[in-house]
Amino acid sequence: MEEKKDFKSGYVAVVGFPNVGKSTLINRLVGAKLAIVTPKPQTTRETIRGIFTTDTAQIIFLDTAGLHRPKDQLGEFMLQATRATLQEADIIYIMVEPAKPRPHEIDLIRQVKNVQKTTFLIINKVDRVKKDMLLPLIDTYKDIMPFDEIVPVSAQEGDNIDRLIEATVDYLPAAPAYYPEDILSDQIERGFISEFIREKVYLNTKDEIPYSSAVIIDDMEERTGGGAYIAATIFVEKDSQKGIVIGKGGKMIKRIGEQARREIEKFLGYSVYLDMHVKVEKKWRDNKGSLKKLGYAKGEH
Repeated sequence: MEEKKDFKSGYVAVVGFPNVGKSTLINRLVGAKLAIVTPKPQTTRETIRGIFTTDTAQIIFLDTAGLHRPKDQLGEFMLQATRATLQEADIIYIMVEPAKPRPHEIDLIRQVKNVQKTTFLIINKVDRVKKDMLLPLIDTYKDIMPFDEIVPVSAQEGDNIDRLIEATVDYLPAAPAYYPEDILSDQIERGFISEFIREKVYLNTKDEIPYSSAVIIDDMEERTGGGAYIAATIFVEKDSQKGIVIGKGGKMIKRIGEQARREIEKFLGYSVYLDMHVKVEKKWRDNKGSLKKLGYAKGEH
């Protein structure tokens, strides 16, 4: 890539508690669906790099797993990944909802303050509240930490997103682009495809199954005459969960597959044949060997 004069580049980590809209914000900023979005907390398991490039700047957005108290080895991996992302970032977005800060949010802000990085407070979902509520709320947050910027937005509706991008570019260091200008993420296609399938498992199953599921792409190859063949395995922790994911007469796995296929085709831009299977990997969330097998705990040896 040709180096441009006065160009700025940098990394922005997006942190916050589950369901404040981190993934929705990154998808909005980048202009494509990169991170899965569901109503269930702790959807994001790995850091997703979304890349936004203009003629004068490149912003690499790092979507982190929602900060939480780990309940198993998977949760511990997610928490460690979030902490590493904060150290990597040039700017940190702390995302909150437009409500009085709760004790765990105040604690999060103080933790981020100790990292000593440029920090923005992003108040999301402002389309759901009256505007006269925002100024007192902003004053409350200013008393907790002297944020470099406080930006109210609606990630869902796109409100004030342009202002957020402008402010972010102002604080970026002068540097050449780290990635080619025509890519949206450095994650390989298989990673996104597995996430799209996992999203449909989340949306179509209930109770503990979403948190007990993982997806591996076993094979991807071009098909004669166009399109691609994709083989995927959905892993769960119990035989009973396998039965639920498959469904009576295979109806559930068929529904998940149809929804995922449409999402994958939209992302790839061509037709696919999706071949899915379900396997049991007992207690995989608490087994380091299983976590490595399923693509988590990459730093573990």
